[in-house]
Amino acid sequence: MNPTSAAVAGAVTFLWLGMVLAISFLEAPLKFRAPGVTVPVGLGIGRIVFRALNLAEAVLAVLALAAVSVGGPPAAVLALGAVAAVTLAGQLLFVRPRLNRRSDAVLAGEDPALRRSRAHLYYVALELVKVAALLALGCAVLATTA
Repeated sequence: MNPTSAAVAGAVTFLWLGMVLAISFLEAPLKFRAPGVTVPVGLGIGRIVFRALNLAEAVLAVLALAAVSVGGPPAAVLALGAVAAVTLAGQLLFVRPRLNRRSDAVLAGEDPALRRSRAHLYYVALELVKVAALLALGCAVLATTA
């Protein structure tokens, strides 16, 4: 990889990683602990925040993949970029629709305890995979410049 594309790829990757860590592992669980935040209010906020996060992630994924593709990157760099992007795609195409249906029901007045969903667990598991892939990708990109 050339130094410029490696620098861009590293910056984009670590920005993406930071956003995922801040929103998924800090904001999302903590908002429900705030005084006065009910489950419906928290879900409404969460939907807006995650819609924005996922849009930003999609843009960052395209930028990261474009940057790592320049200049014949090592296979590991391409593979890690693909893992992160495919994981995001899986979240958006398969898990988020299930989460949206569940939050629609709660926002329509259904008791959240009536229908437990494993979709959140799947989303968190995929977030952990994505975090690991992004961390490894960022480190691998930086190693190409050494």
